[in-house]
Amino acid sequence: MAHGLDDVETESPAAAVAAAAGPMDRVLARLNYLIVVLSSVALVVASLVLTYSVVTRYFLHLSTDWQDELSVFLIVGAVFMSSAAIQARRGHVAIEAIVGLLSPRANWIRLLLVDLASFVFCAFFAWKSWTLLHEAMVEEFHSGSTWAPPLWIPYSLMTVGMTLLSIQLLLQLAGELRRRSSAS
Repeated sequence: MAHGLDDVETESPAAAVAAAAGPMDRVLARLNYLIVVLSSVALVVASLVLTYSVVTRYFLHLSTDWQDELSVFLIVGAVFMSSAAIQARRGHVAIEAIVGLLSPRANWIRLLLVDLASFVFCAFFAWKSWTLLHEAMVEEFHSGSTWAPPLWIPYSLMTVGMTLLSIQLLLQLAGELRRRSSAS
């Protein structure tokens, strides 16, 4: 079944952006690729750890304190660290349902405003993550479980991931403004 937005939804802006990318964009693209590979491995490891946890708890009646927490750390790390790579492909949720209803200029303004609002939110989140990471390191926070790993581990993954996402959004905003000014 064909929908009116199929052309818009399947469009890959990442290819057009890569062609016009500057050196910072290329460095971030390489870093994103490496992070996506590592995040994929982390998700596979988390699934194996959780499977091991279920088997050992059910059949062997052993404690699974560390397995649950390790899995959460791996999944949180994979999600936050890969967020910039997802944004580079414009894979995050956006307001795409109205693209066909608006003029090209209105769509450009809409995209710019969404990217700007996203950048402001993510930059604030990254800043708060840096303060949380610092506090966790200085105060030597640990989780409340019996395993008690240090909380700087997941906080650092969250912090780096949100910082990379903020940089990705800023580069996309700058690139869009640069393209628009050169087209005029």
